[in-house]
Formats: sequence, structure tokens, C-alpha cells
Amino acid sequence: MSQNKPTQQSSVALPAFDKEGHRGARGLLPENTVPAMLKALDSGVTTLEMDAHISQDGQVLLSHDPFINPEHELLPSGAEIPAADAKKYVLYQMPYSQIRTFDVGSKYYSKFPEQQLMKAYKPLLSEVIDSAQAYIKEKGLAQVFYNIETKSKPSGDGIYHPAPEEFIDKLVAVIDEKGIRPYVIIQSFDPRTLKVLHQKHPDIKTALLVENLKGLEKNLEQLGFTPTIYSPYFKLVTPSLIKATHEQGMKLVPWTVNDLKEMQRLKQLGVDGIISDYPNLFSQL
Repeated sequence: MSQNKPTQQSSVALPAFDKEGHRGARGLLPENTVPAMLKALDSGVTTLEMDAHISQDGQVLLSHDPFINPEHELLPSGAEIPAADAKKYVLYQMPYSQIRTFDVGSKYYSKFPEQQLMKAYKPLLSEVIDSAQAYIKEKGLAQVFYNIETKSKPSGDGIYHPAPEEFIDKLVAVIDEKGIRPYVIIQSFDPRTLKVLHQKHPDIKTALLVENLKGLEKNLEQLGFTPTIYSPYFKLVTPSLIKATHEQGMKLVPWTVNDLKEMQRLKQLGVDGIISDYPNLFSQL
């Protein structure tokens, strides 16, 4: 679908204020699915945020969990996943053709009562990009960024995902095939994947996800370079953290903010964007 590729530029500036739809629009539609991404585009987001995993046959797909999650996902038959099998269906140990048969949108998810139920599947990253680019063109929307998280950690290597270099190689191959490199941010809690990316592809934007209490200095020391974005859990944001990130040339984009008043408060404090499960709230910012 080359006609839907955005124009290739070596560097594209991030939005002045980045409105990111978390897992598409998780509060409204099944997370990390094509419908959720299109819903986010309809809501006027500037960035689609998503999670990436790798299947047994080396394909990059969207999923937050490394396995089919019984809390809000169903067997291909539509039946519940038995408690004993809670972590049985590991994505990295199944070919994508099998993963795609599981229903990830028809089960009521109590954490997100507004979520519209629909039959849905875990899509390939390539399909998500094609669908989003076609939708942008069809609706005459502004080009968005893609904030893609590598779901990995040292204890999961070879079990839930490939080692960092292979993970990054597979991810970047899809990004380059689709011609969206200038519009991509790779984010992770795992500094290893970001280090590999920075070493091999220093032009691709990076975001360090943080939920620990080590502080900015320690986290950057562990990473070994200055990322494009510092992305902490929203409760860790303070005026001094915003000041420190800005002084070092980074943007600060907190996750995951679902309360409008809290979104407004953080915007007034001076954050550079917000990641939310409810991108429909952005219109009120």
C-alpha cells in the first residue's frame, strides 16, 4: 500500500502537545486492535500508542500481554479460558495464524465498562499501519506518529520474546517496509531494546518508560544516552522533573492519564503530551 505511505523525511518534529491514544482507545474499544486505532484517529490524536510482541514465526503483532489474557480475551470457540490455562497461550510459542483465531473483543472487561464489545483479533503491526494510513488518507487527517512499545524484560528472553537485538531488527524491518520511520517512537521499560535501537538506528525517536522511584539521573545513567522522550507514570510527575527533562532536551510525556481534571493539571504544569485510554477527552483539553 505504498500510496498510503507518509512522505519520507529524515526528521519530523513531534507535536507541540502530543495527544496519545493508549493501546488505541482502550477505554472505548478492545485494546491494541485496528478498530481501537481508528477510533483514536477519529478522536483527533496526534500519536497512536501500541504494544508489540513477536509470534513463534517471527511476525510483529500487537498485544500488551505475552499470552492470551483470560481477563478480557476468549478461546477461538468463544469459550472462557480456564483458570488453569491462564498463562498457557504464549504468543511467542504460537504461529501468528493461531494467535489470530482468539477473540480479544467480545468479553466484558470490568476495568473498562464503557468498552464497546465486538469480535476482534490481535493484528499484525503491518496491518495496523496499513489500516491507519489508509484511514488518514480517506478522511484527510493529519499524519500521526506511532509510539510502539517493545514488551520485553531480561527474564522473558527466549520464553516470551526474542532477545533485544532480534526484537528490534524485526520491528524496524516492518517500520521501514511501511516507510514510516520519521513518524515512529520506540518506547520501552527495558533499556536493553532502546540501547540496541539507539546504536543501530540513532535517527529513530526513543521514549524511556518509567514506573520506578530511582529518579531521572539514575534512569538515564542506566539507559546510557538521552532519549527523545522521558515517559513516567503520571503520579511521578513534578514541576522539578519537567524542568530537569526540558533542560536536558527531552520531552516529558506521562502515562496513563484517564481523568480530565488530572489531564488539565498536568498540561498546566508543562508536560509535553499525555497518554490516555480515553482519547475522546483530548477535545476538552
